[in-house]
Amino acid sequence: MPTSIIAIEEKQSSGESSNDIANHIAEAIAARKLPPGTKLREEALSRLYSVSRTKIRAALLILSKDKLIQMVPDKGAFVSQPSEKESRDIFAARRILEAALAREFVAKAVAADYKMLERHLELERKALGDHKVRSQLLGDFHVLLAEVVGNQVLHEMLSELVARSSLITMLYQSDRDAVCSSNEHEEFLNAAKAGDAELAARLMLEHLLHVEAALRFDSSGAAPDKDLVAALLK
Repeated sequence: MPTSIIAIEEKQSSGESSNDIANHIAEAIAARKLPPGTKLREEALSRLYSVSRTKIRAALLILSKDKLIQMVPDKGAFVSQPSEKESRDIFAARRILEAALAREFVAKAVAADYKMLERHLELERKALGDHKVRSQLLGDFHVLLAEVVGNQVLHEMLSELVARSSLITMLYQSDRDAVCSSNEHEEFLNAAKAGDAELAARLMLEHLLHVEAALRFDSSGAAPDKDLVAALLK
């Protein structure tokens, strides 16, 4: 359906906007209140939010673009569910790339780059209570390192891997482990600033190993969003 038609129908209908609905569902996913694999039924969401199914479809499209849900032809929309093997493979690939990236970063970074990354660390700390933003910022730190190095191919490869692992950490990483990740970013930056490329590379590898080791794939630990879950089960 054309965007203009969706916009017109949204203005005519009552209730929250598609962006509001997408944000609410995204927050529930990030807080693990909608477990991976949960089916998001359009008619149930339409009743819950008191909006048309057109508006729900627009919200689901937003979530799909952010990779938070998967749209399966003839089956519907489901909360994304990266497998444990996929997650392990992604972190293995990242370790291979980012050990070399760490050394290149130490060789090429200048004072302005360190200031930019220190400002990014401040944003990470401020976002630790927001699961979705937190995972995005923790991943962005690594992409910024690639930008400083200036290898476009490496940047594209790492951006894809980081996007996939950010979803994984959002779904399977605890708040405590997220704080550790931000602290390890700072330790890496300190080693890099001191010009110790080998220490920086070792800290990067240890950081990625810590993140992977802390992932919990049992989807437990958070109370479900009762309104959403109840609506989806009707």
